[in-house]
Amino acid sequence: MGSPSRASGPDQPLSGARVLVTRSPERSLSLVAALEEAGASAVLLPLIDFERAADQHSLDVACDALGAGAFDWLVVTSATTVHVLLDKAKDRGVVLNQWIPAGTRIAAIGPATRGLLEANGLVVHLTPSGEQSAAGLLEVWPGGGRVLLPQADIAAPRLAEGLLAAGSNVTVVTAYRTVEYPASAERRLAVPVEDGGPGQAPPSYSLLSPAAAAAGIADGSIHAVVAASPSAVRRIADLTPLHRCRLVVIGRSTAEQAAALGLPVAAVAAEPTPEGLVAAVEAALGHQPETT
Repeated sequence: MGSPSRASGPDQPLSGARVLVTRSPERSLSLVAALEEAGASAVLLPLIDFERAADQHSLDVACDALGAGAFDWLVVTSATTVHVLLDKAKDRGVVLNQWIPAGTRIAAIGPATRGLLEANGLVVHLTPSGEQSAAGLLEVWPGGGRVLLPQADIAAPRLAEGLLAAGSNVTVVTAYRTVEYPASAERRLAVPVEDGGPGQAPPSYSLLSPAAAAAGIADGSIHAVVAASPSAVRRIADLTPLHRCRLVVIGRSTAEQAAALGLPVAAVAAEPTPEGLVAAVEAALGHQPETT
């Protein structure tokens, strides 16, 4: 657990709210810090984790072709994929911007994905102009070209099919597996722990068990739950009814999955960023937490 949380004040829009975040601590600290800044207290229940792809040979063949300049485009849909590419570059004894040819254009979905690519010296040539999703990228996709699309094992086919329909020659390869938390220690895809920026203290949070999270949702002491992916929504649905707890999601596909499971979505984050999620939690709670 991090340091004790700062005192909430009446000018903080989420003062008194308790928000359940369903990602692991190392992937959540910037969101936890933003919630704390708005006056909320965050509780964590990691529901999904990531493992290295079972078929490393196919991934390595695709990565070798990428390094050799066989692709016109690299399409990256998540920060987790960037971490896989970083590991593959390290295996080859180079850094990412030395390995991926300058002539290979890069498309990215989401500010976290773009930021991580740029932090490693790469130029991102194309991002969605509106919704940060497969549909948003397809709206601006120029068509044509040889495309490498590394993605999760459970990724929906929408993006690959859309790229193909636009006349691109698409190579799809599984970059990682999405599994229930925690992943097996020997296969877990580790990522660096987020920090809150220079000079910022670690945000405070509590790590809950599934039973404690379900009890908090049932008794109203947890006011909102944040889901960042369709797989997280599926696990929330398996965990507990939402009762009065407000569900906040990232993206159209996550909202669609919630609707398919009969879970009411209180708000969809306009941007998949900590600030966008805090704004969505504020909207979901009407700027005040539910009373128990």
